[in-house]
Order: sequence, then C-alpha cells, then structure tokens
Amino acid sequence: MSMSEISGNRGRPSSIAELRAVAQPPEVRSRRNAEHWVASLYLRDLSPYLTWVLLKTPISANGVTGLMILVGWSTAAALLIPGIWGALLALVLGQLQMLVDCCDGEVARWRGTSSPAGVFLDKVGHYSTEALIPIALGIRAAAWPFNAPDDYLWTTLGTLLALLIVLNKALNDMVHVARANAGLSKLADTHGESAPTAGLVATLRRAARFVPFHRLYHSVELTMLAFVAAVIGLFAGQPLVDRILVAALVPLALLALLGHFVAIMASRRVRS
Repeated sequence: MSMSEISGNRGRPSSIAELRAVAQPPEVRSRRNAEHWVASLYLRDLSPYLTWVLLKTPISANGVTGLMILVGWSTAAALLIPGIWGALLALVLGQLQMLVDCCDGEVARWRGTSSPAGVFLDKVGHYSTEALIPIALGIRAAAWPFNAPDDYLWTTLGTLLALLIVLNKALNDMVHVARANAGLSKLADTHGESAPTAGLVATLRRAARFVPFHRLYHSVELTMLAFVAAVIGLFAGQPLVDRILVAALVPLALLALLGHFVAIMASRRVRS
C-alpha cells in the first residue's frame, strides 16, 4: 500500500472500470519500484475483482494488509510440510500474498484512507515474510528429525540467509531515513535517482541485469525456487537438493547485499 493522495470517501464502485481508474492510477503504476513483476504480469488484472468484493465488507485497508501478513506467514509455514506438496502450497500462497498486497492499496485509494500506519504494516508484512521463508528453507534442508549437530548447519544457514535478506531490504529504508534526518526532500521513485554515477559501479549494475541473482530474494522468487527444488528432488533426492539451494543462496545474498550497498553509495540517493 502506498501513500497516494487522499481523496474523499466514496461509496461502492459502479463498475470494475471505475474502480481501476481510481485504485490503479497511472502515477502509481508508473513508479519504478511500485510493482513486482507478477503484479505487472497478471495480478493487477485480477486484483480489482478481489478489491470489489472487499469493498462490500467493512474491512479497512489496514485490515487487508493484516490479511496479507497472515498469508505471508502461512507461505513460510507451508514450506515446513515435507516434499513437493508443501512447496506447491507455498508457491500458491506466495502468489496470493502478492494479490492481497495489490488490494490493500486499492481499497485505501478508493476509500481515501491511505496512512503511514498502512505503509508501516505493509513493511512489517514483507520484512517478516521474507525473513521467515529462508528460515523455513533451512528447516526443510535439515529435514526432520534433526541429527545434532550436523543438521543444525542448515538451520543456521537458513537463519543467516534471512538476516542477509532483511539487511538488503533495510538498505532502501535506511536511505529514506538518512535523507529525512539530513533535511533533504523525499526521494523521487525514478531510475535516474537510484542509478550509480560512478563508471565502474554503473557498468557492473548494467551487467547485473543479464544475471539478476539479486532479485531472487523476494517471497515470490523464493517460493518458486523452493518448488523447483522440490520437483528436482523427486528425481535427485531430498534433502540434498534443498541443501544445495540454501548453500547457493547464502553467498549470492551476501554478494547482493554488498552490491546494493555500493550502488547506493555511488548514487544520488545519499548526496545532498
């Protein structure tokens, strides 16, 4: 949910087209970081229909965000179910979380109830979900029952992966806090503001577009990877494939964190 311009309270929409015009304005959809790719691909086509149903209930936009949080936590919990069925359930719930995440902002924009509390709850939902999923992946890799101390390596790696992912997400929020504390204006959500200005860093950033491993750490991508690992595991054996997945994600997450930090320091975002 975003802090869109607050408008007057409305009744129920008379059509999906009217709802789209208010709840999915171009200035929201066009922001560089506004949409996850699955939202742009198909979820924004579906979300107005769920928003239509939600607007017929007394649930608030923050209440919808609360539902998003619960779906996100359920996604991580599903990964604790061994085998392919737990991974498949997590894959479906990961998509559902993003769908509900589209709807909370749409409800807020239609009703004119956008607020800092909604933004805060949205952050809680994404931070907590994207921390719990790698922890669950570590538990899957360890496999039940645990054999101490060897299997604790995998739960530790899962926890380390969660820490790296949360730190990487926090860097963007740290930029906004730093600018606010320095008395600078709110950062424009454009590529020009975030692009590194240093030559080597800019070159490496462009190269990363061809191998975008830094984009693997959203809940959607993590559940997709878990499902692919579960499918391969049907033939190659588990928990071997889950262990390979966790072991590969940790160093890549560290590299993504370091690259993100360097890109921020080389951009206009932290310049007065």
